[in-house]
Amino acid sequence: MRTSKGSGHGEEGRQTERRTALKQLLATLRADDYRFVTATPATHRRVVARADRTRAKNLRDVLGWSLPFTSDVVQPAVLELLQRAGAVEQRDDGLLAATIRVSSVRGALFLHSAYPTLAEDSVFLGPDSYRFADLIVARMGRLPEGAQILDYGAGAGVGGITAARGRPGSVLTLADINPKALFLASINAEFTGVDHRTVEAGRPADLTAEFDLIVTHPPFMMDDGARAYRDGGDLYGGRLSLDWVCDGMRLLRPGGKIILHTGVSIVDGRDVLLDALRERIPSAGWRFDYHELDPDIFGDELDQPAYAEVERIAAVGLVLTRTDGDG
Repeated sequence: MRTSKGSGHGEEGRQTERRTALKQLLATLRADDYRFVTATPATHRRVVARADRTRAKNLRDVLGWSLPFTSDVVQPAVLELLQRAGAVEQRDDGLLAATIRVSSVRGALFLHSAYPTLAEDSVFLGPDSYRFADLIVARMGRLPEGAQILDYGAGAGVGGITAARGRPGSVLTLADINPKALFLASINAEFTGVDHRTVEAGRPADLTAEFDLIVTHPPFMMDDGARAYRDGGDLYGGRLSLDWVCDGMRLLRPGGKIILHTGVSIVDGRDVLLDALRERIPSAGWRFDYHELDPDIFGDELDQPAYAEVERIAAVGLVLTRTDGDG
C-alpha cells in the first residue's frame, strides 16, 4: 500500500498540468450544463454502429459517445484543455479522438475512460455506477461528524464521492489498485469539493485505518483478458466481492456499514455469492441485508463460454452493519 504521489519533479509537474486542465474542462462543461448518461458497452456499441454516427457532431458525441471528431466540432478552448490534459489523440485517418469520457451521476460530473474500455487500466463507469450511487443514498443513513468513508475499488470514485457529498465534513479515502483510476477519481472528488486522499492498494486488507462507512463495487465478470476493472475472479466472478466484504469487516468501526453493489451469477437458481457470504459472515455482531436490485444485467455475456452454466447475472446490494458496541 502507498499513498499516491508524483514520481519526480518532471512527472509531478506534468501531472499537475494535466490535473489543472481536466478540472478546467469539468468547470467548462458544468457552465455549459453538459450531461451524459453512460449506457452498457453493448448499447454503446449498437448506437455508434449506426450509419449517421461515424463521427461526432457535438460535444456529447466527443466526450460521451467517444466518436472521432474534427477540430471545428468543439470550442477552441475545450480542444486546448483536452490537449493540455493529454486527453486527445490523432487517428490514422486524420480525425481526433478523446481518450476520456465525462458522465453525469446524481448532478455531478465524472471523468472516466473513453469507449471502448479495452485497456487493462481502463477506468470504468456505467449503469452499475448509477445503481451503486442510488443504493448508497438510500442506505448510508446518518454518519457521525467527521465520518471516515472508504471507497475501495474506487474506479472513477462515484460511490465514495456520492457518500461524502451526503455527509458534509466527512473525509473520503479513495483506494484502488489502478493509479490511473486514482488520478481521475481524485480530480472528480476535488471538483465536487470533497475532502479526500488517495491510496494505491491491492486489497482492503492492505489498509489499516478504521472507517464509519465502506462503499465498494468490485469487478464481477468472468473476463478472459483478466482486466483489473472487470475480472471478478473465480466463484463465477464473485470472488472479489466475497473477499472485499470479508476484508472490509475488519476495518469497520462499531456501528459502521459496508455497502456493496455487485453482480452475481445465478447457477441452477442459486446465488453463488449469497451462499458464500452466509458461510463467512457470523450472525452475532452483524446485521445482514441483501437483495437483488436488478434480476437480469449484461445478458449478452451469457453467450461467452465461461458462462455456459449461468442462467442469468443479477445486480445485488448488500448492507452489512457492525452491531457489536453500537450505541
